[in-house]
Amino acid sequence: MTPEEMRERAIELFKQRFHCSQAVAAAGQEMMGIDAPAVIRAMGAFGGGIASQGSVCGCLTGGIAVLSQLFSRANTEEKESPEMWRSSYKLVKRFKELTNGCGGIDCRDIAKVNWRDKDAVKSFYGDPNSRRQICIKLVGDTAQALGELLEAEKSKD
Repeated sequence: MTPEEMRERAIELFKQRFHCSQAVAAAGQEMMGIDAPAVIRAMGAFGGGIASQGSVCGCLTGGIAVLSQLFSRANTEEKESPEMWRSSYKLVKRFKELTNGCGGIDCRDIAKVNWRDKDAVKSFYGDPNSRRQICIKLVGDTAQALGELLEAEKSKD
């Protein structure tokens, strides 16, 4: 899967109502051949800016989760790769560039939705002119940026 295909896959999943965090993580897992549905399930509450509080955008947390799957450890006997920090830093830096015109990397800055307000959420999903269009693009852009990082990592091998 190319970074461009990751972009399209993440957008497709987001449009099918995966949270942004899940869409980016799932596309990253697919690219890397990882089958870990529990991680995708665990990413659900990161949509809406961590528990719908408007904090850090789920696109970023989904991407970081994939990098952690590749480079972190699952128990204390395993070694953690320093690449986890390097690649995560690169993704955060790229995400800040992608969200430059939004006013920040938080969901409240990007989507500008109060996820606790049913009418606001309904408008976000129902109005074709809502900021959801920005989120769709950002899901794709983040997945592509993650794909480019993963591709560079594969080429090191």
